[in-house]
Amino acid sequence: MRVLVLGAGVIGATTAWYLAKAGHEVVIIDRQDGAGLETSFANGGQISPCHAEPWANPAVLGKVVSWLGRDDAPLLFRWNRWDPALWAWGLRFLANCTGPRTRLNTERTLRIALYSRACLQELRDTLALDYDQRQQGILHVYRSPREFDNGCAAAALMGRFGLDRQIKDRAQCLSIEPALNAVAPELAGGIFTPGDESGDAHKFTRAMAAQAQILGADFRYGVTATAILRHGDRVIGIASDQGEIRADAVVLALGSWSPLLARPAGLRLPIVPAKGYSITMPAGIGAPSVSITDDEHKMVYSRLGDRLRAAGTAEMTGHDPSLNPKRWRMILDNARALFPQAGDFTQAEPWAGLRPVTPDSVPLIGATPLAGLWLNTGHGTLGWTMACGSARMLADLMSGQQADIDTQGLGLERFRFPFF
Repeated sequence: MRVLVLGAGVIGATTAWYLAKAGHEVVIIDRQDGAGLETSFANGGQISPCHAEPWANPAVLGKVVSWLGRDDAPLLFRWNRWDPALWAWGLRFLANCTGPRTRLNTERTLRIALYSRACLQELRDTLALDYDQRQQGILHVYRSPREFDNGCAAAALMGRFGLDRQIKDRAQCLSIEPALNAVAPELAGGIFTPGDESGDAHKFTRAMAAQAQILGADFRYGVTATAILRHGDRVIGIASDQGEIRADAVVLALGSWSPLLARPAGLRLPIVPAKGYSITMPAGIGAPSVSITDDEHKMVYSRLGDRLRAAGTAEMTGHDPSLNPKRWRMILDNARALFPQAGDFTQAEPWAGLRPVTPDSVPLIGATPLAGLWLNTGHGTLGWTMACGSARMLADLMSGQQADIDTQGLGLERFRFPFF
């Protein structure tokens, strides 16, 4: 089967490899000049199944209210603009902020994330991949005793799903990561997940694109898809700025831009972009070795070779990828406060990217009502965490095989009723 994959980020490139491995003729297009140059370029670097909790949960409602009107809020909404898609998404988001929905969405998210981590480990060993990976776990640190207590309760809940989330006191946190000594008096405790990992998603994406090319995949860069071509209820390819490209099947892996291409074809995807920021700088003697999540500021830190990546915040401001100086400098200030000896902050390189978020934090993977059109999109902040499992699952489904995990509740069909 001739398959056209739209998007060469970590999701698209990995999907291309699994499809090529399955024997399909694969063509990948991306508007950038290479693989992984948009959302996958400079994310937080964490591969974190043990922290794969949905944004929509009962506890978040009070926090969102307290963040309204604050430019320094970890989650920033621009509700003052009329965007029907954002408002519809917001209603669905609120409907998912219940205990039963949170438990259901957590199970669905973990189903993919844990499978994906196993797929990543297999790929790493089979293909001898090097992407500045570290298998030292992730340490989630808390300053607020109340938030630490909530984290401990969540750890107990996640333990029912078989996750290893270890509660650590202040001294144990410092033993795991001595670079936290600068803020030792402020720490209430932490949650350590030894099975989680970190690594450079961009380097991984380039490596997977190269491996897919070895299998015969055709990557066409600098090509922008402009429309999905249909013949009746079947998709037959796409129109692009360089002409039509025909295929037996099309995979939509365009992240936050997926809904914009799908809507003219009659398909509404409940995905909105959440802009995230990061800085990357040369690592110094005080840079952490273990990947860190700072609960107070909703930020993550990952050591990537001789670099330190600090990332965080979510800004719901539409499809604008531009850098807001105030937002990325907030990342810089928080990083300097937590790790004052982390490196040369004057050399920090800012970046912003749009994460594709669904109302329930579960991606859209699988077939659509349009024959020949498949989805692998909507992974939110967990694209790097879920990439390999999502790609393998989709390739199996497209090849007519049964997936290794249960696919129920992972596709577009779960949104056929309003507000769910």
